[in-house]
Amino acid sequence: MLKIENHWYRITALHLVLLPVSWLFGALAATRRALYRYNIFTRTQLNVPVVIVGNISVGGTGKTPLTLALAAQLIAHGKHPVIISRGYGGSAHQAQAVTPNSTAQQVGDEPLLMAQRNLCPVWIGENRVATAHAALAAHPECDVILCDDGLQHYRLQRDVEIVVVDAARQFGNQFLLPAGPLREPVSRLKSVAAIVYNGGTQAASAKQFAMQLQGEIFYNLLTPSQTATANQLQGLRCHAIAGIGNPERYFAALKKLGLSCTNHAFADHHAYRAEELNFSDCDALLLTEKDAVKCAPFADARYWVLRVEAQISPAFIELILRKMQHHGCKTA
Repeated sequence: MLKIENHWYRITALHLVLLPVSWLFGALAATRRALYRYNIFTRTQLNVPVVIVGNISVGGTGKTPLTLALAAQLIAHGKHPVIISRGYGGSAHQAQAVTPNSTAQQVGDEPLLMAQRNLCPVWIGENRVATAHAALAAHPECDVILCDDGLQHYRLQRDVEIVVVDAARQFGNQFLLPAGPLREPVSRLKSVAAIVYNGGTQAASAKQFAMQLQGEIFYNLLTPSQTATANQLQGLRCHAIAGIGNPERYFAALKKLGLSCTNHAFADHHAYRAEELNFSDCDALLLTEKDAVKCAPFADARYWVLRVEAQISPAFIELILRKMQHHGCKTA
């Protein structure tokens, strides 16, 4: 079967067919955004600031780790955030709270991961406006909405837009869907408050920031209180599992820790089955946190999870706090 993603990071003969569709997609997206900008389509403004953490490309870029880091920083500055998400990959449709005991099949893998960090309330729902209202009604102490994804969900008026970019893959061939990976053109970045490059090393402007995902300790998925360093796992027959937007990023991180693994890349948000991971030559299965929440029901003592934290300049949270002070100003 032809995978369209294989054509997003180069130019091939298929683009003779894909480009006209891409131009139509771009025209429709621009028209939709203009309808919201000029108030032909109604936007809903909440009584608390709304911060969007999203991207302009398809696939994972590191939004969830940044959302968690931002939530922690806001809490450290005396704020009370609540995270809302669509709950992609889950079966739930209506607005509802996510708890550490929820299942990924119901609420999606990323919301469950965030809820298990136990930083702040996490809510999901297909309708982000309804989800935000429900979350604030349940948690009246919350004074800022963090929206994980939803950059293109213009019904919800936002105060701050943050775009996360995979520093390695960036924008591919820079074409819009389906000819390239972009949901919106690169020019959209001019209107956002901050651009965060996951895996970047330096910032090129005052609104650009480099983010690194750092982690060295693994915890056992079957017995989370049990931890191990990379040194303790060396010498074992390790298999690395990654069902994220860019699996190679995870495999490179393991290699940097000195681990030699047999790597297995799966599609983003893949729903794992125990038999898929039953490797006969395996002493340790090394998982991302996002994959771990889906493997927990059938994990055995071989399952180890690398916990990572997003590291970013303090200037980032200072910028976001300043932007939040302008609550009520229209952004689109």
